[in-house]
Amino acid sequence: MGMPKQKMIDLLYELMKNSRRSDRQLAKAVGVSQPTITRMRKTLEKKGYIYGYTLVPALDKIGFEIMAFNFLSADITEDFVKKIREWTVKSRKVIFSSLGGGLNGKTLAMVSIHKDFTDFSTFIHELKGSFTSEIKSIDSFLCSLKTDIIQHLSYTDLEKPQP
Repeated sequence: MGMPKQKMIDLLYELMKNSRRSDRQLAKAVGVSQPTITRMRKTLEKKGYIYGYTLVPALDKIGFEIMAFNFLSADITEDFVKKIREWTVKSRKVIFSSLGGGLNGKTLAMVSIHKDFTDFSTFIHELKGSFTSEIKSIDSFLCSLKTDIIQHLSYTDLEKPQP
């Protein structure tokens, strides 16, 4: 007999609140035993519910000034998707990228982090240069990581869908 799905979701949300808590503390919060938490965590990892455990740093304190939301209009082919995936991994500035639709025909969204405007400008130049025939246009929305942040990136209080 398997663990009820709701307990797995509860564990996932408890981990999003604070993944540094011990299995004992998590067991108390979820309402199951400590060994059950250990098994549930391994199951969540194995089934791909957890991509990894990572902290969310204060990016401005480690030298980054800009978060860029880049929206691209591109000819989407299997080859392009493969090449853009490889390029984003190599660039080490992209923290999220996905195909999508909207914003006047944009087909790809990419979030990147930069130490300053020159770094961002170089990134966009390299992106355009690497995909001259595929990318039709790029629009970017730049956010300062040093000022005017309304809410920092966090999953701590993410709404839990009702079963």
